[in-house]
Amino acid sequence: MHLAHIRFADLDPLNHVNNVRMLTYLEDARVSFLRWDVDGGPPFGSLVVARHEVDYVRPLQLRREPVRVETWVTEVKNASFTLEYEILDDDHVYLRARSVLVGFDLETQAIRRLGEEERAHLLGSPTE
Repeated sequence: MHLAHIRFADLDPLNHVNNVRMLTYLEDARVSFLRWDVDGGPPFGSLVVARHEVDYVRPLQLRREPVRVETWVTEVKNASFTLEYEILDDDHVYLRARSVLVGFDLETQAIRRLGEEERAHLLGSPTE
């Protein structure tokens, strides 16, 4: 779970969080979920987002309390995986989304297979 703090700059002219800013909340949650900030290096190599699907369920407005961005894995394939998200609080769901991420080799600029450590992290069984 990731907490997203809404800033005044996130609002559109109708005082709702802008739809593009909601994707930024998902990005922040995704980075946290994939543990790119862990000491000793991240368990993931380079990845690219291949697809986003977003359902805006309810307008989100400026508020003092953060909203939760819950993230979970729904599918792991050889070279890709799918994350699903909800942006919510105790009373409402504001957004439901799905992202497909693909392993990517920066040197060859091509798709790569996910490594053992990456798959273990996604499947919830860390390697030692």
